[in-house]
Amino acid sequence: MLALCLWASGAPSVLYPAYAAAWNLAPVVMTSVFGAYPIALLLVLLFAGGLSDTIGRRRAMLLGITLIGVSAVVFAVAPNVGFLFAGRVLQGVGTGFALGAASAALVEHNVSGNLRFAGSMATVSTSTGLTLALLLSGALAELAPLPLVLSFLVLFALSVLAYLLVWLTPDDRPAGLARYRPQLLRMPPGIMRVFIASTLSVSVAYAIGAMFLSLGAQMARQLTGTTNLIVVGGLLAVSAFVIGLTALFLSRVHAHVAILVGGVLSIGGLALMAGTAASGSIGMFLGWCVVGGIGYSFAFTGGLQLVNRTAPVAHRGATLSMMYLFGYLLQSVTAIGAGALATALGLETAIYVAAPALAVLCLAAIGWAVLDLAARRRRPS
Repeated sequence: MLALCLWASGAPSVLYPAYAAAWNLAPVVMTSVFGAYPIALLLVLLFAGGLSDTIGRRRAMLLGITLIGVSAVVFAVAPNVGFLFAGRVLQGVGTGFALGAASAALVEHNVSGNLRFAGSMATVSTSTGLTLALLLSGALAELAPLPLVLSFLVLFALSVLAYLLVWLTPDDRPAGLARYRPQLLRMPPGIMRVFIASTLSVSVAYAIGAMFLSLGAQMARQLTGTTNLIVVGGLLAVSAFVIGLTALFLSRVHAHVAILVGGVLSIGGLALMAGTAASGSIGMFLGWCVVGGIGYSFAFTGGLQLVNRTAPVAHRGATLSMMYLFGYLLQSVTAIGAGALATALGLETAIYVAAPALAVLCLAAIGWAVLDLAARRRRPS
């Protein structure tokens, strides 16, 4: 389920330059298309983030899968940019219903009993979906007919398969709960400091990921001088592959350590991103993919591990949804802001502005993790 959510998110990324060329669209339009997804997602998380705590993880995931499948059809038949916005909104709403439920289900059905393992597997699942989406979208767009259609037909088929698999799982509606009524997310008492530390770390990953997925294809095309979407998709997939590979080794890493390492590596990745813009070096771009991917994996996995082990079981779905809400809010602001800067002042200037701003966020995540760790060590045993 988590892999499907990120597959849906990543499938259009390789195709953004093709859409822009076909319909003569400015960078700010394409990054706004990207940004429509997290905006729709965060609205769902805000008003229905606790849905799975009431109706069960299974039903929430089925609802999300249905909307992701519909979004694939909208993309496949898109005649203009309005359909792209509609497709991204449907993807965001579907992911909003499914993401918190799937993350909570992964913890609750984790036979190992190791919450760090659950966090690592969540990162592996999402990165696998993203890697395959980038590679397959590029290959189909370059080698097959109907380049802007086939990758979304694959997404639709995967949605049908995921729906059937989730449908076959047992009903997990909690017993004795009242009928669901939409309401704003609320923070469970006593976890504010942990929640902020976790959310800052996940937000670091999502914001840097927004830069990569919204503008990465354009950067790759400029650096290589190619319009071959297999090359572009392959370059973007390097980062997603590194994210998943790194996560395989993080189940034994303490959450606070992962957040600290993720923050430091993310700053290094941002420096490489700025260096890429200045030098036009494809080697530096690949370095950004690798270092940034490792940093993303540490930051996201550490944040998820920390909140998983702290959130009360009865409110886990809502707490995870609230964390994702802030992460996607920052992702949308980053994508749309960077796109506006790239349109007005050029891609290089957008990167020069975004890199130090995101580095400050990394420092905030590091600082808050240190504060939380120090507070835990002062707590009487």
